[in-house]
Amino acid sequence: MSGKLLIFSAPSGAGKSTIVRRLLQELSQLSFSISATSRAPREGEEEGTHYYFLTESEFREEIEKDAFLEWEEVYSGVFYGTLRQEVERLWAIGKQVVFDIDVQGGLNLKAQFQNRALALFIQPPSLQILEERLRGRGTESEQQLKMRIEKAGKEMELADRFDGIILNDDLEKAVEQALEQIRNFLFE
Repeated sequence: MSGKLLIFSAPSGAGKSTIVRRLLQELSQLSFSISATSRAPREGEEEGTHYYFLTESEFREEIEKDAFLEWEEVYSGVFYGTLRQEVERLWAIGKQVVFDIDVQGGLNLKAQFQNRALALFIQPPSLQILEERLRGRGTESEQQLKMRIEKAGKEMELADRFDGIILNDDLEKAVEQALEQIRNFLFE
């Protein structure tokens, strides 16, 4: 394997996906790593574009085959992971791989790839604003929202383990900060 990894992690609702989409538009040498998950597709999500959707048993089979660079059971029976073949495919076409990944997955990738990976934590302005963003999505039940908010508090405690923290209280400013750190990392 060769190439570099750009890891973006944050609590759900912090805006990492929005920032990553903007970065992919700005820098042509980047390509998005599509994760695998055992959760059901949300409305509008497509296989092979947003995620590789696997059943829980299929996901467990891939774990047994050592097909993942990293994986995690985020909630009971709900797995997310990075398929080794996805990263190899992108590096083979000369791309630098971008991850929009949960906090623990981001830390796992950083530990594996060390100086070949830049791990950035997208910090929401506050837990209250994060909760408002999640409620505004309208994609989760009240129970799911409570789980996400509780998890977000724990994830925010891990921010200092990343290479950098970008406060997402102004999207344009956050994108510019991310671009600056990426350029420094890729072209150092």
